[in-house]
Amino acid sequence: MRIHTLCRGVILALWVSLIFSASLCYADDQTVEVVGISECADCAQRNIKDTQAYSGLGITIDCKLANGQLKTRGVGQLNEEGKFEILLPHDTIKEDGELREECFAQLHGASATPCPAHNGMEASKIILKSKNKGKHTFSPVGKLKFSPVTCTSAFLWPYFKYPPLPKFHPFPKTHPLFKKSFPKFYLPPLKHHAPITFPPLPPKVFPPIYKKPLPPLPPKVFPPIYKKPLPPHVPIYKKPFPLHVPIYKKPLPPPVPIYKKPLPPLVPTYKKPCPPLPIYKKPLPPPVPIYKKLLPPPVPIFKKPLPPPIPIYKKPLPPPVPIYKKPHPPLIPKEPLPPPVPIYKKPLPPPVPIFKKPLPPPVPIYKKPLPPPIPIYKPKPPIYKPIPPIPKLPPPVPIYEKPLPPPIPIYKPIPPFHKTLPPIPQIPPLHKKPCPPIPKAPPLPKLPPIPTIPPKYFQHPKFKYFPPIPPHSSHP
Repeated sequence: MRIHTLCRGVILALWVSLIFSASLCYADDQTVEVVGISECADCAQRNIKDTQAYSGLGITIDCKLANGQLKTRGVGQLNEEGKFEILLPHDTIKEDGELREECFAQLHGASATPCPAHNGMEASKIILKSKNKGKHTFSPVGKLKFSPVTCTSAFLWPYFKYPPLPKFHPFPKTHPLFKKSFPKFYLPPLKHHAPITFPPLPPKVFPPIYKKPLPPLPPKVFPPIYKKPLPPHVPIYKKPFPLHVPIYKKPLPPPVPIYKKPLPPLVPTYKKPCPPLPIYKKPLPPPVPIYKKLLPPPVPIFKKPLPPPIPIYKKPLPPPVPIYKKPHPPLIPKEPLPPPVPIYKKPLPPPVPIFKKPLPPPVPIYKKPLPPPIPIYKPKPPIYKPIPPIPKLPPPVPIYEKPLPPPIPIYKPIPPFHKTLPPIPQIPPLHKKPCPPIPKAPPLPKLPPIPTIPPKYFQHPKFKYFPPIPPHSSHP
């Protein structure tokens, strides 16, 4: 009995410890999750599907340490819709649920290279979104935008590698059976033919297409639109501006006059006239004679005398052979021509005399006599007499007067200005016109009666007898 009680006590102790540990684990079960969405900025412009741009892209959660370096706290992948969910360790949050460090979301391409932030680092900052029953959900401030050019996906990287081409044996120079070299083939040059010209095609003739003219559309009649009159204008009264308060400034003190000492009179300076200096020139040396060498006498040139000319004897020409011509036959006299027929011409009529009107006598042109020439008097040259020198007077004594004080300004107050507004015009009342009567549609025409279809009779399968079909017309 004691053994059974001990075993039961041990089992109970084990169960109590398991339940206590499970309760402790459940109390500390806090999940820290980062949820977000990414977006392709220019996939539609580059004709790339979103699923192709999201394939193979990864995302990391990098937190900034105290020394300024970044440390990766979580890693995840984008799904086909561009969404991601990443779990973070429990020690990244404080007791109040906020992050201990400043964290950012960073996209990575298929080649594990970080992608540049398309809309800045502020949009990728991680902030607290919700907190419910120990579950802390964080998300970036905005959507993580990227471009497929700078963030290549698995669909675009790496490129497909084609298998290498098979290597063939080199072509043999000699035949394997006959052990002889292959004959060389030479293609003849191409002949240049004249371009082939085809006759022009006959012009296409289409028959005219006649369309029936459409009937004219009935005129559209729109009922008049009546609008409610606007309410009368409400006057707006503004407060008058306050009176202008004049600002008085203290007058400046009069300027202190500055007196300058008069300059002493100028002392005339006399210069002695300089005598002209004589200019002496050195005489030129006598010219040096130039002697030319005498040429030697010319050497006579003796030519050998030419031999006497050799006479040239020509053979005498043979006598000319006489050329005998056959005598011409005697001329046959021709018959005399008949006398010419005289041609008589009608005499021309006498010429009609042409009388011209006599020209009027020329009109005499009288010219006005020119006026006598105006005499030109030349003035005599003036005669200048020497002016006696003017004696120099002593400089005038300056008279200094005290400057007057500046005038005292008199300020007058500006009278108040009141602007009278014009009376507001009254809007005359608007009278509505009665609506016109609505036109009634014409009555529909009566349709003809529906014809009755007589019943049809078929032969009986057993008795093969049915009453005959009554006669009926094709039209009612």
